[in-house]
Amino acid sequence: MKKFFALLFFIISVLLLSQEKRPVLDIMLTNYQYPYDVHFLNFKSQNQDLKMAYMDIKPGKPNGKTIVLLHGKNFNGAYWKTTIQALTKEGFRVVAPDQIGFGKSSKPTEYQFTFQQLAQNTKAVLYELKLDKIYLLGHSMGGMLGTRFALMYPEMVEKLILENPIGLEDWKLVAPYTSIDKNYETELKADYESAKKYQSNFYYDNQWKPEYDEWVYLLTGWTKSPDYPKVALVNAKTSDMIFTQPVVYEFQNLNVPTLLIIGTRDRTAIGKANVKDKKLAESMGRYDLLGKATQQKIKGSKLVEIENVGHLPHIEVFDRFIQPLKEFLK
Repeated sequence: MKKFFALLFFIISVLLLSQEKRPVLDIMLTNYQYPYDVHFLNFKSQNQDLKMAYMDIKPGKPNGKTIVLLHGKNFNGAYWKTTIQALTKEGFRVVAPDQIGFGKSSKPTEYQFTFQQLAQNTKAVLYELKLDKIYLLGHSMGGMLGTRFALMYPEMVEKLILENPIGLEDWKLVAPYTSIDKNYETELKADYESAKKYQSNFYYDNQWKPEYDEWVYLLTGWTKSPDYPKVALVNAKTSDMIFTQPVVYEFQNLNVPTLLIIGTRDRTAIGKANVKDKKLAESMGRYDLLGKATQQKIKGSKLVEIENVGHLPHIEVFDRFIQPLKEFLK
């Protein structure tokens, strides 16, 4: 047993050391290379000059269709690399933006973050690219944003795909509210170890693989930057946006063909840790139940459940994720 713990300590030490040796990221990720060329839309919003980063990847043999990929809260456009490769191989043009406040996009601390605002910003990128008809894929927070976008601009969205979207339940009905100030204090304390622990527990059922480290690095590589407090405040505000702006009550209003891809092991639920009633907390984030319930709310929607998979099917089990996606897009 002592040998086991010694080996475990050694592995953890090596991983932490390898993370320590990687460069500190600036808050615009200028010193981190995305898998494809990054472009920027410069625009004014809420009386602020902002720039929104996006990748625009065109296929060798285009099929005339474009799919827009919306990232989750703890991620940015970079984690779509393998998805982009597979979709462009099928002839799709792929646009993967970093939302304002995330990745390589501006981090405005005086911004009012709403899903409506992020949807408008995304539409501005598509307008710049002269795109008026798209397929839309949203993961996690991107699923909430994708739902809002499809509700606001149904004429643009030909098909909607929601991959383990959050917001399938209204957490504020059971979890106590955490203020932006409190969230900010928590974000200031974030580091590689705490982020990895959270992701390992909620996303991967503690079945960690070395390739997952990249997404932790992108989330915490800038914590030692002198400008990190700006990121921390933006993170606190976007957490508040997610908690206070549920889309669960509007699924019934969606009028676009919709596919739900759900990893049933996922137990992600904002505020779960603050619920004192253990039984009630355990009832939150039950994606094995939420997927089915959501499919019933969205008229004509299709549900693909991926058993024993967590919050990131396109990372954890890419082959099982991409096949139903490609079939739905045909």
